[in-house]
Order: sequence, then C-alpha cells, then structure tokens
Amino acid sequence: MNSLKEFFWFCSGASPDLLKRCPTENSKYVGIGATVLFTGIFAALAGGYALYTVFDNWVPAVIFGIIWGSMIFNLDRYIVSSMKKEGNNWREIRTAIPRIILAVLLAFVISKPLELKMFEKEINGELVLMEQALFKKQEDTIKARFVPSIQLLTEEIDDLKNEVIQKEQKRDELRNIAQQEADGTGGSMRRNLGPIYQVKKQDADRVERELHVLKSKNDALVTGKQKDIEMLQAAYSEEIAGLQREKYDGLAARIDALGNLTEKSEPIYWANLFILLLFVAIETAPVFVKLIGSKGPYDELLYTHEHGFEMYRVEQTTKYSHDTAKRLTSHIAPPDSESDHSKQVHYYNQT
Repeated sequence: MNSLKEFFWFCSGASPDLLKRCPTENSKYVGIGATVLFTGIFAALAGGYALYTVFDNWVPAVIFGIIWGSMIFNLDRYIVSSMKKEGNNWREIRTAIPRIILAVLLAFVISKPLELKMFEKEINGELVLMEQALFKKQEDTIKARFVPSIQLLTEEIDDLKNEVIQKEQKRDELRNIAQQEADGTGGSMRRNLGPIYQVKKQDADRVERELHVLKSKNDALVTGKQKDIEMLQAAYSEEIAGLQREKYDGLAARIDALGNLTEKSEPIYWANLFILLLFVAIETAPVFVKLIGSKGPYDELLYTHEHGFEMYRVEQTTKYSHDTAKRLTSHIAPPDSESDHSKQVHYYNQT
C-alpha cells in the first residue's frame, strides 16, 4: 500500500519527501495522482481506438495509444504540479486560467474517440445509410451524363415513328375517300369508277409511295438511334459497375455519422453532451482541487523549500558579485609606491 501511495504521489507531481512530513495531505495527493493516472489511461484507450479506426490494425493502435496516453499523463502531471498555493486567490485564478483552458481542450480530444466507441452500434447503422446515400449520389452523377442523351434519342425515335403513323393515317384517309367515291357512299354520291375516282385513287397511291419512302428512311434512322441508345446504356452500365463500392468507414466518417445522430435524436445529443462534460470534469478536476483547496502544510513546506533555494541563490550571487567587484577595485587602484606598481605590472603580465 505504501508503494501504491507513493506511486500516486508521483502521478500528482508532488515531492514524496515533503509529503511524508505532512500526513494530513497524503490522501489529497493520492486522489489527485489517481485522477491524473486514470485520465492518462482514458487518453490511451481513446488514442488507440482512434488509430484503430484509421488503420484497422491493433499493433500500431496499441503503440500509439501507449504513447498518446503517456504524453497526456505527463502533460496533466505538469499542469497539476506547476500550480502552487500562495494565499493570493486572484493571482492563483489568473495562473490557473491557461491550465483550465488546456485541460478542457484535452478533454475534448480524449472524449471524442470514446464517444465513437460508446455509440458504435448506432454509428454503424447511420454509416449504412450514409453509404447508400453516397452511392446514390455517385449513380445520380453518372446518370446525369447519360440520361438526357438517351431521352433525346428516344424522343427523336418517337417523332420518326409518329411521322410514319401520320402518313399512314393520311393514306388510309385517301383510300377511304376513293372507296366511298367508287361505291357511291361519299363524294359525288354516285357509284362509278370514273375520273373523280381515278383522281382520288391517284392521291391515295401517291401518299402510299411517299409512305414507303418515308418508312424506309425513318426505319433506318430509328435503327441507328436505337444502336446509339444501346451504346449509351452499355457505357452507363459499365460506369455504374466500375464505381468503388468500398465500405464507408473511418474516423472522419464516424465523426460525421455521430454528428448526424446528434442532429436527428435529442436523447443521443444529450447523452453525447453529458459524456463530453464528464471528461471535462475528469480532466479539470485536479486543477480545481488545487485551485479551490486551502493552503496546507505541504504548500508551506514547498514554499519554504523553494524560498530557501532562492535565498541561497541570491546569497551566492551576491557573494560572487562582491568578490568580483573587490578584485576589480584592487586591480584598477593607483599604486602607492613603485614596488606596488611593479607588482601590478607583474600580475598583468601573468594574466
């Protein structure tokens, strides 16, 4: 238990030697160290899962997760250990603001991959819909290139066929008129095959010849246009078959899917928000514990230790400055006698 306690002290960035002299502070820094440690573990899991969704291989994911978790652990440890209680609340708050902002940013980074894992089933369902929508969009893009040409050729074929039908109707009409003139049911209302009938029969025969020519010409055009349609349809089918039907997956796709889910479902939106706030609370907890906590014995000992070191530094600096000034003064002072002058010349020659 003592080894575990000292390990958590190490995680909190505190000095074990000073904490051993402050029994009342032991539990406080054990809690801070445990929070920092578990934040690093969460970061390792999040980073590993994020890289796994990119490479789909657990070996680099584990390696990256360990490196990422260690980096976050070390950064959190530095953030906590760099905050010192000095008894000045406003100064401590100003000092803590950049650390809080950094902690919140880390919480956003850490929480996102874990959110993707927590909503994995819902995200997989949304990815299927997004994949279908993507494929449909690709098909619509290809269709937009071929369908207008196919429709135009189809309309031209219909026009050619309608032209033949209209000519057939005209021929049938003229034949009917000639027949009525022959049997006396129309025209002059006299049954005969005289000149009037011959004229109407000639008109019907002329349209028949025109119909034959038109039908031959239009049939050839229709055949050519139908071949063009078949070629376009074959090219369309070939491009549709050549579309990349890869599985729509990956880190960016999953983040996009989670965003769609939060827009569609209010419960998922609130659950996602609460998870994010939870990680923000976890990440900022050590900072706020140091910030709102009162100045304790450990802070006093730490201040005394650092102040003693500062005073020692000032003392040594002052001593070196005094010795240097003394030597310089003795070097530049005017000589009192010729012997002193000789000594100074000998000293300068040596130096």
